Amino acid sequence: MTPWGEMLRTAARLGVGPEGFWRLSLREWRMLTERSGGAVPLGRLDFERMAKAWPD
Repeated sequence: MTPWGEMLRTAARLGVGPEGFWRLSLREWRMLTERSGGAVPLGRLDFERMAKAWPD
């Protein structure tokens, strides 16, 4: 399940309104929300969501 509410709140904190949010490409979203210092490790909850969404 995609955490749309969390993503919209993050966009609002960054000054991106709803219309702008929905126009962003995935690449643009990642650029806006990536943390400096490299990639963030995948958390357990996100891993479990991915495993459920795409089981082998």
